[in-house]
Amino acid sequence: MNPSPVNPASESPEKLLVVDGHSMAFRAFYALPPEAFITDSGQYTNAVHGFTNMLLKLIREERPTHVALAFDLDTPTFRHQSYDEYKGGRDKTPEEFRGQIDLIKQVAEALRIPAVTLEGYEADDIVATYVTQAEAAGWETLIVSGDRDALQLVTENTHLDYPTSGVSKSVRLDPAGVEAKYLVPPQRYRDLAALVGESADNLPGVPKVGPKTAAKWIGEYGCAEEIIANAANIKGKVGENLRAALDDVRRNLELNQLICDLDLPVALEDCLLTPPDREVVEPLFDSLQFNQIRDRLFEVFASRFPEADLSAEPTEALPEVRVASSAAELSAFLQDHDEAPLALTLCLDRSGETHSTKARRDEAARVAEALAVVLVPASQQSEGAEEPETVPALAIALTSADEELEGALVQWLGAAGKPKLLHDVKDAGKRLAWRGLPLRGAVEDTLISGYLVQPDRRNFAFEDLVTQHLSGSVEPGDYIGGEEFKDAGEEPVQGSLFDESEEPVPGVTEEDLARAGVRGMLLHSLSSRLHAELVDRKVEQLFYEMEIPLAEILLQMELTGIAVSTEKLQELDADFAQSIEASAQAAYDVVGHEVKLGSPKQLQTVLFEELQLPTAGVKKNKTGYSTDVETLQDLLTKTSPETPGNQFLVNLMAHRDSTKLRQTVTGLIESVQGGRIHTTYAQTVAATGRLSSLHPNLQNIPVRTAAGRLIRDAFVVGEGYESLLTADYSQIEMRIMAHLSGDEALIEAFKAGEDLHNFVGARVFGVGTDEVSAEQRSKVKAMSYGLAYGLSSFGLSKQLGIGVDEARDLMNEYFERFGSVRDYLREVVTQAKKDGFTSTIYGRRRYLPDLTSDNRQLRQMAERAALNAPIQGSAADIIKRAMIDVDAALTERQLKSRMLLQVHDELIFDVAPGERETLEALVLEKMGAAADLSVPLEVHVGVGSSWHEAAH
Repeated sequence: MNPSPVNPASESPEKLLVVDGHSMAFRAFYALPPEAFITDSGQYTNAVHGFTNMLLKLIREERPTHVALAFDLDTPTFRHQSYDEYKGGRDKTPEEFRGQIDLIKQVAEALRIPAVTLEGYEADDIVATYVTQAEAAGWETLIVSGDRDALQLVTENTHLDYPTSGVSKSVRLDPAGVEAKYLVPPQRYRDLAALVGESADNLPGVPKVGPKTAAKWIGEYGCAEEIIANAANIKGKVGENLRAALDDVRRNLELNQLICDLDLPVALEDCLLTPPDREVVEPLFDSLQFNQIRDRLFEVFASRFPEADLSAEPTEALPEVRVASSAAELSAFLQDHDEAPLALTLCLDRSGETHSTKARRDEAARVAEALAVVLVPASQQSEGAEEPETVPALAIALTSADEELEGALVQWLGAAGKPKLLHDVKDAGKRLAWRGLPLRGAVEDTLISGYLVQPDRRNFAFEDLVTQHLSGSVEPGDYIGGEEFKDAGEEPVQGSLFDESEEPVPGVTEEDLARAGVRGMLLHSLSSRLHAELVDRKVEQLFYEMEIPLAEILLQMELTGIAVSTEKLQELDADFAQSIEASAQAAYDVVGHEVKLGSPKQLQTVLFEELQLPTAGVKKNKTGYSTDVETLQDLLTKTSPETPGNQFLVNLMAHRDSTKLRQTVTGLIESVQGGRIHTTYAQTVAATGRLSSLHPNLQNIPVRTAAGRLIRDAFVVGEGYESLLTADYSQIEMRIMAHLSGDEALIEAFKAGEDLHNFVGARVFGVGTDEVSAEQRSKVKAMSYGLAYGLSSFGLSKQLGIGVDEARDLMNEYFERFGSVRDYLREVVTQAKKDGFTSTIYGRRRYLPDLTSDNRQLRQMAERAALNAPIQGSAADIIKRAMIDVDAALTERQLKSRMLLQVHDELIFDVAPGERETLEALVLEKMGAAADLSVPLEVHVGVGSSWHEAAH
């Protein structure tokens, strides 16, 4: 929420902050992961946490004199009584949200802030009434709401904060802002909404009429009532649609008008902000387990009410950031903190970057430069002092540093024995590398430690981790000494960090350096907090011995990249383009006209109306019958090859395949830089521990199709190297299944070097190992892998195209022969329900709170995850361990061969001249010894001039 100066149109000192409580509580709920905010009693508190933080931030920044929260009730309002379908399309309230509104109201009560409800009316009616009263009194008002109906309340004295991302970011709208965004002034927004409709409230508008058309009519006729009166004069199809929808427009006008004269249970004057009741706050926040946020609460109110007995000076001060002027100054600073870890943050020039999903592969983004490195020591507790003392930080300007100063920085950055704390080691390492600077010695990456603590979380941004674990902020203005940054624009603020004799870092404002200092300060606090959690979850060893060493290896792999033949990729691009055109034309020939093959609506017409394909069993969605891949494949099995329907489907699927392959190739071509492709590996995406490949994704290139092999053939040996070497594990997940289950038959099969699927097929079908048919082998293979993913008999039947009864019999036969597997699969879920988590063979945990959920669907999803996580997670840990051991061996033996890629269970290397045999032996040894299992880890190796040729 961005602070704004007092509205000059308001002459009253009073300022009202009124919050649509329900709207913002829902946004807080979806902004923070529920599983990260659970009390010991099992109560979810993510919405309470986010809402409370937002409210405290608003009180601190906006300094309102009066505050009111407005909430809906569960009972029907007059709008529901007028229109039965009002808000009828809304999804069911998530189970995790239940009870959190009541907790927010309890927090409000402890803060002595009224949480107002009124039978028969909505929160925005309460908001409208308070706003109207404040307007009449000449007060300034700030509305905070995610409900667009509040736009009609905006005036010169009343502004609206409309959230754009969770509850932490918003756009502030005054009358000009509303008109710029919505094309009409605030008082006419209600008319526009009546014409366009509001999906959130299930209020349909005029078909084919969007905001531009509605705004045009309003500009011409003045308001919706006049538009209705002149509906006969509006020409064309939209005029017909309007006349057909007049009743809907009239109803919308009635329902979206906010009630501004309610008799509220709390008068406006009684919304005066006062100090909170500490005796009420303490036990409530104890029960919510809000320790850090409680300190923040008292800090905020102590600054507003210094006369109140709230104790509360901020626990941390804004660090002083000095700019190093010489190598001697940097050396002295480093000597003062020789053994202690220093937090390392960067001030970046992001002028060439975008926030699009393609940013990481854009050249402009990849050359973004770090303009300054900021080193922040941990705060120190002096003897007898009540609070830790913030130690000055040091910034080194990369754009103006002399050679001696930069040399001293390089020596420290590249020293493995100099401990460094960072958030996202790989990203910082790459940016430094683009400047020609090394990075070694990371002992902390809060991105990774945050992930190990909560692997199912989806967002590990530093700001969000600070909010969750420290209830803090990365903004300098939130700390002592940072008040001058509250209204700072782009111009540097002089005086507090730089002496008169010092020059600011070129391209970096004083606020930038202050923010980097705050990040470094918080890195120390966040690291301490997260590592207590790592110890509690018994994954500290995994962090230090696997994930942190792996991050440095991945950094080098990403910087190295893999060589590609651009000519081959361009040839493939042209070939796939021809295939797309040919398959499209063949599809058109079948139906006798062109059709947009990417349009579900047009395909529905062709498939189920023109070609009369059977609809029995076909899924339906909002637009009609489904046209997804599963549906098309099912329809293929129901149609004869000689029929037009079958022929159209064949060409349609060929068109889709070629389109997907061309998109892959086009993405690869766009990613080439200097003849190489540099993927980015994400360690914190998959909850099981598997690495993900991004920008571009090199893990989704098909390997079992001819087209996929052609794409892999474009990945070639690098200049100065003699070949590529690939090495991958054979049936690693099945080997882990055998080890974890202890099934003697499977263990013996692997030890004897049997073909696993023939071995299993022989026992399931009662035939000799050499008598297992291809079909039988395919069935047991699908089932063996499926069991590790919680595959049901229904899922197996769909996968194999057989009846559910046959699939069930197949699974029963399997379990009769391999009873230990059945017992293991049962026990792993039972144990996970007791523990609340699963573990891999290396101790990686995945927490699954939904295992005890009352929601059957959520519970079954968690049970499937409990089956899958130990096996897939163990496979991920084994390949990671292998990468670390192989890398160490390459360094120890001073080999020039280098690791380029990891693709699931496969590693790819550039082989230096004369090192093939040594490298192959080394890789076989280290990969084979990456885990101590009851079955051998079998590794296959191949060599060739391309990735495809090196396959085995």
